[in-house]
Amino acid sequence: MNLLKKKEAKKTEQEKVEERREEVLATGRKFKYPLQWTRHRIVINTILIAFIILSLIIAGGWFALYRLNMTDDLLFRVTEVLPIPVATIDSENVRFSDYLMFYRSSMTSIERQSGSQFDEGSVEELRNEYKRSALSESEKYAFATKLAKELDLSVSDEEIQKEFERHLNIGGIARSEESFMKIVETNFGLNKSEYERMLYLTLIKSKVSIAIDENANKIAGEVEKILAESGDDYRKVAEDLGEKIIYEETGGLVDNKNIDGGRATEAFTLEPNQSSGKFVSMNGDGYYFVKLINKTNTEVNFVSIKIPFTEFDKRFELLREEGKINELISIEDPSASKE
Repeated sequence: MNLLKKKEAKKTEQEKVEERREEVLATGRKFKYPLQWTRHRIVINTILIAFIILSLIIAGGWFALYRLNMTDDLLFRVTEVLPIPVATIDSENVRFSDYLMFYRSSMTSIERQSGSQFDEGSVEELRNEYKRSALSESEKYAFATKLAKELDLSVSDEEIQKEFERHLNIGGIARSEESFMKIVETNFGLNKSEYERMLYLTLIKSKVSIAIDENANKIAGEVEKILAESGDDYRKVAEDLGEKIIYEETGGLVDNKNIDGGRATEAFTLEPNQSSGKFVSMNGDGYYFVKLINKTNTEVNFVSIKIPFTEFDKRFELLREEGKINELISIEDPSASKE
């Protein structure tokens, strides 16, 4: 006992302080480590809950898009941000947002009139028809985009803006951008960026069609030659080329804002007996030649020649026959329900 007391007596004040400090720290660790463990569990649980919620949102979105085939505004906005495919064509993804954009632009005016002009059965039938049409259109534009990459073709922002400005003056009426976009939004449910997307797709498909359709370019050269030699005699072109071209007469005055691929608009810029020369249709499906007969302040009478682009559609249908178009949604065939 004496020895122990001596050893304790020999401890300095500093050693005693250190011992006391260690006792306090040891006591504190009993509370510290359980708290750290609890925080760790909270972080893990939060991550797990967030992951589960995100998984449910993704699963719900997938089910809504790919199984229920929903087309509401929220899903449309999501597909505009995320590059979600609705189909693939020759290994090229078809954007879900493009499909919904085409469908919604077609159905907007129909759905607004559904209460007075269409019954619910007719509207549902139209929905299926427009969904089928929208999916086919989006597949064609995706194929055009793929070919454009291979052919090193592109559409600049300046070209899109020029085409947009041309649309502002369709029918010879100068419209402000604001008034034009109100018309577009009311009738097609599109904002400016979506409308410009449509213009881009139309322009790129048109460029591709022109580049690959050697036959159409050859026929256009023949038309130009006959017109030059005959003094712009459109009937002679029809007689000489027959089924190679499509010859049409309005047979009288029509509205200069007539929806006809841009022919009436082009004719309105001409003088009587003046020919337009070759130009590409507004939807990019062929070449047009237009000759004005006469016009008033709001109407035109003209004859026209169309040279359809056929090579693009031939290649597209070949891909379908070869099974290289894989659609990720199921749409009821409208023609089957009518039989």
